[in-house]
Amino acid sequence: MARINQKAFYQKQYDRYGVSAEGVAWDSSRTQRRRFAALVSMIGDVGQASLVDAGCGFGDLYLYLREQGASPKSYTGIDLCAPMVAEAKRRTECTILQRDVLRQALPVADWYVASGSMNLLSRMETRLFIQRCFEKSRKGFVFNLLEGREREGEFSYWHPHEIREMCRAFTEKIEIKEGYLEGDFTVQLRV
Repeated sequence: MARINQKAFYQKQYDRYGVSAEGVAWDSSRTQRRRFAALVSMIGDVGQASLVDAGCGFGDLYLYLREQGASPKSYTGIDLCAPMVAEAKRRTECTILQRDVLRQALPVADWYVASGSMNLLSRMETRLFIQRCFEKSRKGFVFNLLEGREREGEFSYWHPHEIREMCRAFTEKIEIKEGYLEGDFTVQLRV
């Protein structure tokens, strides 16, 4: 069970902040872009790859990639929230699917990425989310998490060593990037 009702949480964010980084629960577009830069740096040449953005929100990662001149060969966004799916379709003109990553069928792609998509999930759900995305990736899965001691509240926190240990069940090819933003880290799992 999720820590909180994700649909209700993101609907409230959307209603309060609209189409913005804050509308998908980031503190600013500046920190959102720093997270995107860390994700992309761990993929390499995105231009020759198919990419699935699990928890795509408003499609901001795709817009960031396009702005950087690094549009993927193909992009598919997945999100749980209908307003975000509709907005991402409008903004990106890409394939955007309304799906629950934990429970519904997922497409195959070279790379899966997830930015903030697991921040409301329980530990068991985070493991399942990672496993499902990794199983559908031909090259790998890159994602970020909030760094810190697990505590009560809306958001979940992890230490990099906990994620490394958990992900060894899926692959030994694990790379972790830290230091680009306080309280955040990015993980690359390679096939």
